[in-house]
Amino acid sequence: MSVIYLAGGCFWGVQKYFDQFEGIIKTTVGYANGHTENPKYEDVKAEKTGHVETVKVEYDENKRSLKQILDDYYRIIEPTSLNKQGEDEGISYRTGIYYINESDLETIQKKTQEVQKDYQEKVVVEIQPLDNFYEAEEYHQKYLEKNPQGYCHIGQCFFG
Repeated sequence: MSVIYLAGGCFWGVQKYFDQFEGIIKTTVGYANGHTENPKYEDVKAEKTGHVETVKVEYDENKRSLKQILDDYYRIIEPTSLNKQGEDEGISYRTGIYYINESDLETIQKKTQEVQKDYQEKVVVEIQPLDNFYEAEEYHQKYLEKNPQGYCHIGQCFFG
């Protein structure tokens, strides 16, 4: 099993989007790369912790490669938008790819350079090693399954 951490704005839609693919074993929403321990949603949203809403994606690389996951990721974000996706604004909604295996960095950089060719503006997706990750509160896990009418900046077109 392999793991990658993806921030693409509000984590509800990103989680639901990745849950639909074969090879995805499990997704968990949480908060990554901030400067406090055990952050709470209200503090993250108020930009008091430096964390970003992130989805931990656990996958079977024999069924879905990191390259395929990154292709999927770049389909649902606006990579030139700094600290904003859809209606969500602020550092907790920045885009980012956070890795735990140094060997993933080359694939991540290569895909990001490929995406950059499609834009005149600079791609501003943060690419960093994962510093920390804290699971979000239970009510955020699989939120759009529990609340089908909930807000999603990605749009219902991805959810069949």
